[in-house]
Amino acid sequence: MAEDRSGKVPLALDGVRVLALEVSVSGPHCSRILGDMGAEVIKVEKPKTGDLIRGWDSVVRGLSSGFVWLNGNKRSFAVDIKTPAGREAVQRLAERVDVVLENFAPGVTDRLGLGAAELCARNPRLIYCSVSGYGQDGPYRDVKAYDLLIQGEAGIIATTGYPDKPAKVGVPITDLASSMYAAVGILLALYQRERTGRGQIIDISMFESALAWLGYFPHHYWHRGEEPARVGMRHHYIVPYGPYLASDGAYVSLAVATPRDWEIFCRNVIQRPDLLDDARFKSAPDRRRNRAVLEELVERIFLERPQEEWLRRLRASELPHGKLNGIGEVLAHPQAIARKMIREMESPVGPVPVMGSPLRLSDSPARFDPIPALGQDTEPILQELGYSAAEIETFRRDQII
Repeated sequence: MAEDRSGKVPLALDGVRVLALEVSVSGPHCSRILGDMGAEVIKVEKPKTGDLIRGWDSVVRGLSSGFVWLNGNKRSFAVDIKTPAGREAVQRLAERVDVVLENFAPGVTDRLGLGAAELCARNPRLIYCSVSGYGQDGPYRDVKAYDLLIQGEAGIIATTGYPDKPAKVGVPITDLASSMYAAVGILLALYQRERTGRGQIIDISMFESALAWLGYFPHHYWHRGEEPARVGMRHHYIVPYGPYLASDGAYVSLAVATPRDWEIFCRNVIQRPDLLDDARFKSAPDRRRNRAVLEELVERIFLERPQEEWLRRLRASELPHGKLNGIGEVLAHPQAIARKMIREMESPVGPVPVMGSPLRLSDSPARFDPIPALGQDTEPILQELGYSAAEIETFRRDQII
């Protein structure tokens, strides 16, 4: 890994500056990705209270678990953007950054004088990315959006849960999907700017991000008129596939996805070669049509032996398989340990464990700079913007910072 003359390893986004007008999950997760890869992320927060996610809980020795998760590798700039002086400070900062990322409701930044038109006019090279529930136009533009609501509107919940009861995905999947598309969009715009010299505006919606992740379900509807059934922990179109309960109360997950897998499963795993001659289960469509009968049969067979016996047979057969781990088991997972996914990051309460970045670039390691205290970087940032000590003191006296 090459080092520069200072002995520091250059990171992929060294020199890229991001102004983050962000709250909650989607914006902060996007800027965390950029910060992990070396971007300087300046997070604008409300004085005294900060990002609303700071108050969600106090699990991390007094800090919010959500804030610790999403806000390492950032600088905290606590300024009241509803005041003319605070707004002018942020406008001045926008003239000196490469990216503005915001995830307020559509129209909010425009009303504050921090919208795309205003800031891009001041800085033609600026990349301005908005993340919102439904996008910056259309009939749902102003509808309030939370992850649960978007999961429902975008059809995600229609695909999850059991026949008698739907369920949402446990993690805020539409926040995460939109934040990842936003990060990709920003990187693409930075790359394009290298050739054109111009910035551009990026419009990312949680709703559209979820639609893009619906996968094969729309095709089954377009071509066969099929709404997806809720199948619990099973696969909608591949049988058998999913976790099965063993005799000791533990689950074994497996996937039988090809004709060869089906043969190996019957002969070597459940040791029922007679099923290979059963017309109900000959092909994948046959097994899907007769899902209820086959699932009941496989469930009954798996209840005959403990988890370790099934895992031993699956390992020997080289079929895809796994366990259903709890969070404690995941955090002690040998692969997570071997790949050093659990790291330490400094914070206002000392070093705390965090999940590392899944981005692994051979010449750009992820960084682990501290989680900021609210407003800890406000004064240095104002000084960088040219404000005098007297002006900063006035800001403090007027509770702008």
